[in-house]
Amino acid sequence: MSGIEKMKLLNRIDEALNDVRPHLAVDGGNVEVVDITEDKVVKIKWIGACKDCGMSMMTLRAGIEQALVGRIPELSGVEAVNGLEV
Repeated sequence: MSGIEKMKLLNRIDEALNDVRPHLAVDGGNVEVVDITEDKVVKIKWIGACKDCGMSMMTLRAGIEQALVGRIPELSGVEAVNGLEV
């Protein structure tokens, strides 16, 4: 994936995450994209209350992954680089 392709994909990911962020902010949390692997796995970092939340794995699968892969089908998944589930 070229640098330009990666930047375009990052913009699309950020737009999709903007649909999820208000729900995370209610509980004092947020998420940031750390990287996208060559096989199109999005690496995220939990921020604020989300990094210590026992529900972060459910939020990752039912909220973030569903929002991202639903809007950007070429993604193969989402993984957290921090938090309780790691």
